[in-house]
Amino acid sequence: MTAAHGIRPLSDTVHVSATLDKASAENFPVAPVFLPRAWRDGLTAVYGYARLVDDIGDGDLAPGGRDAVLLGLDPAATDDRLAMLDAFEADLRRVFGGTDGPPRHPLLLALQPVVRAHGLTPEPFLGLIEANRQDQRVKRYETYGDLVGYCELSANPVGRLVLSLTGTSTPERIRRSDAVCTALQIVEHIQDVAEDLGNDRIYLPAEDMRRFHVGEADLAAPSAGASVRALVAFETERARELLNEGTPLVGSVHGRLRLLLAGFVGGGRAALRAVTAAGFDVLPGPPKPTKSGLLREVAAVLRTAPRKG
Repeated sequence: MTAAHGIRPLSDTVHVSATLDKASAENFPVAPVFLPRAWRDGLTAVYGYARLVDDIGDGDLAPGGRDAVLLGLDPAATDDRLAMLDAFEADLRRVFGGTDGPPRHPLLLALQPVVRAHGLTPEPFLGLIEANRQDQRVKRYETYGDLVGYCELSANPVGRLVLSLTGTSTPERIRRSDAVCTALQIVEHIQDVAEDLGNDRIYLPAEDMRRFHVGEADLAAPSAGASVRALVAFETERARELLNEGTPLVGSVHGRLRLLLAGFVGGGRAALRAVTAAGFDVLPGPPKPTKSGLLREVAAVLRTAPRKG
């Protein structure tokens, strides 16, 4: 195919741009302009990968079946999420030196030089694929521990990749990063309760729902009752504590990386503040922070994160 020879039709360029443009909707900056170009290129490539694998798992790919064709499948396979994830993993193997040529999907082709330049390993990328496979099999989580285990696949790899891309990975930073990333994932689940339920998924732990006397029908209401609000408040505080546990990561680095990581933590804090400001009623739609609110939280993180090293 054309892609194998490194020539991309204009339609594929537009297709890739549509995926990357989703970065503007995230709770945190993906690749802000203040970073060195090499970091921005790496972060953008990793974001493109993570966004695409999530779109496959969520059934949120662009219409027309182009992604399926790029991965070597029939356009109709777009609706077969597990088949798409298998094909996506096969293309990821090409990034790491598969024997049947270069990656076929342009987002994976863009990832290949980043992987080589930074010596990245397949494990974090495979974790994101496995998280989306789990989304096809698991629709409910019994315990908080089960949910954290899911976040270890769906969120923590991204933070580990950021540390690897910036050459700052240490065991302590990985531990703090995992706390931040798990917290950010839980924050997203809190915001998206109604949307997730529409996709027959509930990420609020079942044991917590029972504790607060919340049934699935309560989550389907147009507005949250007192029990749902109490449950969301509980999960919000849990996420805040986890985010606080990871915040020393910001103080362990310097310069522009410190600002980037403060953006991640500040984005999570701003989202939690927005949930709180909504009275913990997330059912009408996800409470979103304002830009000024986000900037205030980032500034607060930079002021208060303990410096180390």
